[in-house]
Amino acid sequence: MAETDPAELERRIERTRAELAETVDAIADRVRPKNVARRTVARVEANAKQFVASVGDRIGDAVGVSPRPVKPAGEPGDDLWADEAPGLAPVLIGVGAVLVVGAAVLLVRRRRRR
Repeated sequence: MAETDPAELERRIERTRAELAETVDAIADRVRPKNVARRTVARVEANAKQFVASVGDRIGDAVGVSPRPVKPAGEPGDDLWADEAPGLAPVLIGVGAVLVVGAAVLLVRRRRRR
């Protein structure tokens, strides 16, 4: 039969309570709005970077322009970079501006519905 020593039962109960408290704290930390928002922002940021890179690659392929190389800081020879064709930066800035304006319009419309 199982041992029914009261002291042993109390130790087991206390250990179980401590484990349960740790689990509840971990769950509470995971669903805390600030942490959820931080994770969501990080995920959206990563998705946006991937999307912009993908759009940049597709636009570059469609237009036949490769991304402009970045000039290393502090190197002489500015005239070497002057003859290069314009890169994708203006196109990507334009696409980004359109996305921001579109998102702002959507947010305003949603808020007006409420």
